[in-house]
Amino acid sequence: MTLAEGRPEVAASVSSTAPALEAVDIVKSFDGVHALKGVRLSVAPGEIHALLGENGAGKSTLIKIVTGLYAPDSGEIRREGHAVGFANVRAAHHAGIVALYQELSIVPTISVAENVLLGEQLPGRAGIVDGRALRRRAKEQLERLNQRISLRKLAGDLSPVQQTMVAVARALATDARVLILDEPTASLTDTEIREVFAVLRSLRNEGVAIVYVSHRLEEVFELCDRLTIMRNGETIVTKDVADTTIDEVISTMVGRSAGSLYPERGTATTDVVLTAEHLEGRRVKDVSFTAHAGEVLGIGGLAGSGRSELLRLLAGAQHYRSGTVTVDGAPLRRRSPVGRVLDAGVALVPEERRSQGVMLGASIQDNVALANIATISRAGWVSGSRIAQIAKHGMADLQIKARSARQPVGELSGGNQQKVVLAKMLARRPKVLLMDEPTRGIDVGTKAEIYRLIRELADSGTAVIAVSSELPELIGMSDRILIMHEGSIAGEVPADGADEELLLSYAYGRSHEHEQAE
Repeated sequence: MTLAEGRPEVAASVSSTAPALEAVDIVKSFDGVHALKGVRLSVAPGEIHALLGENGAGKSTLIKIVTGLYAPDSGEIRREGHAVGFANVRAAHHAGIVALYQELSIVPTISVAENVLLGEQLPGRAGIVDGRALRRRAKEQLERLNQRISLRKLAGDLSPVQQTMVAVARALATDARVLILDEPTASLTDTEIREVFAVLRSLRNEGVAIVYVSHRLEEVFELCDRLTIMRNGETIVTKDVADTTIDEVISTMVGRSAGSLYPERGTATTDVVLTAEHLEGRRVKDVSFTAHAGEVLGIGGLAGSGRSELLRLLAGAQHYRSGTVTVDGAPLRRRSPVGRVLDAGVALVPEERRSQGVMLGASIQDNVALANIATISRAGWVSGSRIAQIAKHGMADLQIKARSARQPVGELSGGNQQKVVLAKMLARRPKVLLMDEPTRGIDVGTKAEIYRLIRELADSGTAVIAVSSELPELIGMSDRILIMHEGSIAGEVPADGADEELLLSYAYGRSHEHEQAE
């Protein structure tokens, strides 16, 4: 459930003119393995078209072909009815096709104006840039998006939504008529998402064709006109969003019903593994609760409510000002470092896996090894065979899709990167596993695998404490749910029978009113 209600009016009909972008029977193989098998995609001018599929379905490969990063083995890319071939990304830009990825290519150390016109011919003479003209041109692009961002400000000082707007303005500066957006709202709040949606609708009204890649299906149904679903490198279906449902989309993407996403509950015990008493942090205020062996304890609340900070306090990644944390009856010292807390049996899988959970340039086995030095070494000597063994078991248990344990983590899909983070921590056999947004940015098929793993961990006796912004996920994966509001626990409910309205009332601090209404 999102805070936005209803589905705004979308484009009345798809344009009868030539498609802004077509991919026709695209085939691509890597080392003899087919990544794309006759893929077709057609996007009209003035249309927001969702491109959906599990990680590994072929979406990224298709986008890289459309934008000139890869050449297809066969098939054809067409722009306004004409066959085109791009030697590189710049050639695609010149044809009006620009892709913006989840990890935006913003240069943090230069100004907003310079970022907007990055890579373009800058105004000036004799090698000297005309700063006034530069800012005027950048301002024109930002005004198209209804944005008033200081042009002299360093891009690194902008909020996530402002950085997204600067990236979109840069695309418009190249006269983009086909804009491809890959998970553009992954790190944004509900308010910021509405702002992005308003901009995308205005661009659609200008005739820009937008390809929207997202794992958030509620957003797709709120924003998009049509959708194309890919599976195993093939195009499965293209249809109007108004003619389908979220459950149908999930079934088509993964080949099974949406109801099978969440495993059955029932592993919680009464054995207390972790106790937090009167915890105080920068935002967290007087938080007390217990977690039990075999339990999945979900934690919800609005952005800024203190959910993530609470996990950092429990993991030793942030020191709490007062209060106590006890693990298996043994109290932790208030300023225990992360390593000491890990040794006590508490492991954290952070929300920002790419910057905090893994080293993208290192291999799978090296990432797993770094979190398990004590297990893989003896008398100062590291055992290569032990590293390989742990990595191999982790890849098998979590079904990590990779060429080998030596493949760099940065080459894996988002879902498989998340599994590497899990493999690192699970090799330590934690008593308490803390997970911050465990399925953010991954497809529904991989989500189902993560939910299964979480339940298997609980079944083995681990206490899992998981933060999620998605209310259906909180209800589906948890045994018990705590909702935070302004740093405190506003309510506690059993997940079985919980409803989204009740959880939202706690999240907004309106639990008393809700109870009176009942």
